[in-house]
Amino acid sequence: MKLKNIALNAFSVLLSITLVDAGTLKGHVKYDGKLPKKKKLRMDADPVCGSSHSSAVYSESFKVAEDGSMAEALVYLKSVSYSGGIPSEPVVLDQKGCIYKPHVLGMVAGQELLIKNSDATLHNIHSMPKVNKEFNFAMPKVVKEKKSTFKKSEPAPFYIKCDVHPWMKSWVLVSDHPYYAVTDAKGNFSIDGIPAGTYDIVCWQEKFKKNPLTGTVTIGSGESTKDFTFKRPSKKK
Repeated sequence: MKLKNIALNAFSVLLSITLVDAGTLKGHVKYDGKLPKKKKLRMDADPVCGSSHSSAVYSESFKVAEDGSMAEALVYLKSVSYSGGIPSEPVVLDQKGCIYKPHVLGMVAGQELLIKNSDATLHNIHSMPKVNKEFNFAMPKVVKEKKSTFKKSEPAPFYIKCDVHPWMKSWVLVSDHPYYAVTDAKGNFSIDGIPAGTYDIVCWQEKFKKNPLTGTVTIGSGESTKDFTFKRPSKKK
């Protein structure tokens, strides 16, 4: 009984230390500049795609609210020591209305990627990673699910495209840890359970993929904050 109590107490101490040493990072991502005109997608080449929407569908590469809040920006830490294993739940990428959902996502290297086809038409899924082996396969309308994975982490987000419908694109971050987030419609993000320490941090957005925002953040117990602002590049004289 004493040994059992000692073991339980040791576990409680370890758990409390882990909780104390873990923190949460929250923040907001916005765009400072004149908002570009939305680009309407032309889907009429495939009747199934066109009939899937009752109103116009616009490009998803730049989702910014009137106040500048930026949706679907990726925020992630670099060089984090992580030994927590691979998540057991798969990441889901759906093809619905001839649009990838979600448009931007993150996953841990080795985690299962479940690709769905919710459309009554043919899609061809083609990944474009830098480190991992690419996949390229067709999903006819009768094939509703396919599974894949990326075994290694990638240096930056890469895209998955549909070779049948050229407007279809989804961006993927494959990380060696789970400390990343995608901003919501209000530009907010939250990353929980980060080990205490100082880290390099990256804020990536599709239109600024060649020039992501970077910085450092110090995490302790409790909550830390880090905001990012993308600015429209000045015109060259």
